[in-house]
Amino acid sequence: MKTIEIKGTKRTDLGKKATKQLRSEDKVPCVIYGGEEIIHFAAPAKEFKKIIYTPNVYIINIDVDGKVVPCILQDKQFHPVEEQILHLDFLQVKEDKPVNVEIPVELSGLAEGVKAGGKLQLEKRKLKVRGLAKDLPDTLKIDITELGLGKTIQVGALSYDNIELTTAKNAVVVAVRLTRAARAAQQASAE
Repeated sequence: MKTIEIKGTKRTDLGKKATKQLRSEDKVPCVIYGGEEIIHFAAPAKEFKKIIYTPNVYIINIDVDGKVVPCILQDKQFHPVEEQILHLDFLQVKEDKPVNVEIPVELSGLAEGVKAGGKLQLEKRKLKVRGLAKDLPDTLKIDITELGLGKTIQVGALSYDNIELTTAKNAVVVAVRLTRAARAAQQASAE
């Protein structure tokens, strides 16, 4: 997995007033869970744009006053009207403890059904997986060259090394739908 470094400062005041003050300074209040202690810190909002506005999943090395903690983004809260980040939760990554994350799907190949006039639909852009941080891939690659017209690939048909898919087994990841033109061509060839 890719890694990113973010520098933050530890927070001592944790109340509503202190949080409002941080946000007015264009900083985001954050929390790191999963370690021996819960770490409250704040960092500039612009630091988080590279991890929030992307489909990729990163291991984030957060430097809180000189102490570097490897984490993954667990939860994010936004202002309901403005595009302001209100709060971020991070989960500390340990080498021997599995983590649950959503990893983006990457399709490869040209489906047979698309060649026959069907329309490719990616139903799930991300899949939930569980595994050790060192085993997590950047993307989940799915080969769709054999996917025919009206056929689907479900989560239960996929498997990857050292990670477990936790998305429902019957959930459709990708499908080739029959278009009206393809349906008319099929009926014409049947007659």
